[in-house]
Amino acid sequence: MSEHRIEFHLSSGFICGGKACSGRQIVNSSQGKIEWNGQSYSELLFEPANPSQDIFELSDVTIGVNFHWERKENQSFMGSLKLIVEGDKITAINLIGIEDYLTSVISSEMSATASSELLKAHAVISRSWLLAQIQKNKEIVESKEAYSTMQETEDELVKWYDREDHTKFDICADDHCQRYQGTTKASTGKVREAIKETWGQLLMFDGKICDARYSKSCGGVFEEFQNCWENIHYPYLVKVRDSKTITEIPDLTIEKNAGEWILSSPEAFCNTSDKHILSQVLNNYDQETVNFYRWKVEYSQSELFSLILQRSGVDYGDILDLIPVERGTSGRLVRLKIVGSKRTRTIGKELEIRRTLSKSHLYSSAFIVEKVMGEGEIPEKFILKGAGWGHGVGLCQIGAAVMGEKGYKYDEILLHYFVGASIEKLY
Repeated sequence: MSEHRIEFHLSSGFICGGKACSGRQIVNSSQGKIEWNGQSYSELLFEPANPSQDIFELSDVTIGVNFHWERKENQSFMGSLKLIVEGDKITAINLIGIEDYLTSVISSEMSATASSELLKAHAVISRSWLLAQIQKNKEIVESKEAYSTMQETEDELVKWYDREDHTKFDICADDHCQRYQGTTKASTGKVREAIKETWGQLLMFDGKICDARYSKSCGGVFEEFQNCWENIHYPYLVKVRDSKTITEIPDLTIEKNAGEWILSSPEAFCNTSDKHILSQVLNNYDQETVNFYRWKVEYSQSELFSLILQRSGVDYGDILDLIPVERGTSGRLVRLKIVGSKRTRTIGKELEIRRTLSKSHLYSSAFIVEKVMGEGEIPEKFILKGAGWGHGVGLCQIGAAVMGEKGYKYDEILLHYFVGASIEKLY
């Protein structure tokens, strides 16, 4: 969390600057420093004397940042608490070991009551993704080359969002990276057993840790990495049907095929409405979204104009059309042209499109556009009909949950979503 003022509570046993401290604490940001107990600091570190027992609680942590389920909650954590200054705010950082971190991530990303095989699969996924990102960041720093996640001209904005946004810590605790909500969600022995049984196991390909992405629902076909982030093709993140019974895939980069696919409801592991399975995969606030495999959003002309202006800062005038320019392997839009009465511009990649066309994030960029015309030449309404929830790259959480219920083992689940990869124990 990053705020001007942070309130937290320490259990007995924490040490800061060689002194014991406990109970309610408040820090404030002031002139580039952290104010605490009447003194100013560049940074503060609170370390537990007994790491297996001591916990700290942060008040009013925002979760689901910029998503429709955004809210605040108090969260408890093990490990150390480090406070630093970033800009005019204080950032709270939890220093914790990988396996303890994963115990919370698995429960935060899903329900801790999910099937054992799904929990084990997710342990390997989350561990692999974390270590791959740390390694990637080291390589970027060591290369000393400029790294950019945006390409912009007058007529086009292509931008992607990844963990390189963070430079003062490894990863954030929200949907931008992986949900990590501390001991608040690390609630069952089942989760701890999944961590224990997969301890040190990583997804590997050609001697390197896999960049193991995952999302809620692929919509029936996996997306490829380069269509969502930088232009790198990973052989293990390729288009595959989310099914074992039907393997053929229409070419969804072709507009006609994508439209037919999105308007249908093809067989797939993630095509389920089984509440028992969904309750295992989705936390309570995720279940506020009921339509994820296929969905529909409608905007009036004034709603869409205001939304795009607010989200992009660009005044397109009346929105005349939304034209697909490029689609990925799952039918997700990689580039979309916004045609306005004042300006026309192409935007991408998938998350930039989702952010521009929703108050939070559109469920996915796999959608088609239907215009409802009025008496004039300006559309009165735009209807977006779409497929899937999230970027669709790598493991499909709902599909994996269904596979777990059907009796697939965690290694079978992983190798279904990460083609040609292997599972290796590195520590």
